[in-house]
Amino acid sequence: MPTIERIHAREVLDSRGNPTVEVEAESMGRIVYAIVPSGASTGEHEALELRDRDDRFHGKGVLKAVRNVNEIIAPKLIGEELDSQERLDQIMLDLDGTELKTNLGANAILGVSLAISKLRAGIQGKWIYEILGDDYTLPVPLLNVINGGKHAGGKLAIQEFMIVPHGFDTFKEALRAGSEIYHSLKSLLKKKYGVSAVNVGDEGGFAPPIDKSADALRMLVSAIEEAGYSPAEQVSLAIDAAASEFYHDGRYHIDDKQMTVQQMLDLYSELADEFPLISIEDPFDENDFTSFSKLMKLMGKKIAIVADDLTVTNVNRIKQAMEAEAANYLLLKVNQIGSLTEALNAADLCRRGNWGVVVSHRSGETEDPFIADLAVAIKAERIKTGAPARSERTAKYNQLLRIEERLGDKAVYQGTLL
Repeated sequence: MPTIERIHAREVLDSRGNPTVEVEAESMGRIVYAIVPSGASTGEHEALELRDRDDRFHGKGVLKAVRNVNEIIAPKLIGEELDSQERLDQIMLDLDGTELKTNLGANAILGVSLAISKLRAGIQGKWIYEILGDDYTLPVPLLNVINGGKHAGGKLAIQEFMIVPHGFDTFKEALRAGSEIYHSLKSLLKKKYGVSAVNVGDEGGFAPPIDKSADALRMLVSAIEEAGYSPAEQVSLAIDAAASEFYHDGRYHIDDKQMTVQQMLDLYSELADEFPLISIEDPFDENDFTSFSKLMKLMGKKIAIVADDLTVTNVNRIKQAMEAEAANYLLLKVNQIGSLTEALNAADLCRRGNWGVVVSHRSGETEDPFIADLAVAIKAERIKTGAPARSERTAKYNQLLRIEERLGDKAVYQGTLL
């Protein structure tokens, strides 16, 4: 059995120009690299992203996490057999000894965890998705084409407005539609609001001077039609409210109003009635299981209610959400939990509980396309990895195109299963 021969971490930059951890690993002449992403709107229950908090990079350096890899984790893992992802991840989890990875940092542990999976694939001459699963599908992309909230800095409270090209036979056709709609939207926004309206946010979506949620969704419907596609039949809509970010003093500050939970329920219901909305992520504060449950009772039979900050890819919080019937989809982010094994366990729990899974990027992304393979391997219904723009986003879409082509006749697009 091959063993881990070398592990080395370094500080590199993510898509926002902030430091993050890259881990290089080697075995049998194979060298692989894994880079850890970083979020902007992060849940308070997420595993700890260890930052230096000194004068370098305005306190955002990750040299502590890098040292933890090079001085603590690497000496423990070098020489270990590459037999089991779970066993190797557990060595690191035991080294840290805390649920939220507060000793070593989730960014340190995850970088090594992802590198190990790539190394295991490499020495077997396989693609990553092939060692993570044995039955594959291509996910439906949720393309974030209008950015709000923390991703853009404008007046829109809702963080992401997404197009969902599900009514196609292949992922390739769906991505083409998404790209064409994106460019139609660019033209419409420029014509209505001026050149500055097509400045892009962290995830490649446009950040126009739109004040109201309904107006943003209306622009998306217009762009779908302008590009020659059918709203609802071929392309639907999704939102990530990231409601914790605009929840203050017991009210939701949105659309120039201060809303109660009931008013938010009414707003979501109105938006779903007026627009082809099929997914709502983080509709309420990250600790409010009760309000999530109310929305599930109201809309859960026809719309995906997606838990992100509520569950943070943590099996204990997912179980709590399942017991409360608070959602029917998990947003899976590997860096929320801090190891690949724990992320896979979260996905497995969702399958047993009849939840869907959306594999997701972070707003601070990298050129590493790992989550594309992950989505295929676990048969995730959907993937959320930004607009069809900016290389850290398109790297994931391009990897999915490669995988679909490689699978050939065996490739199944999840949109055909709806």
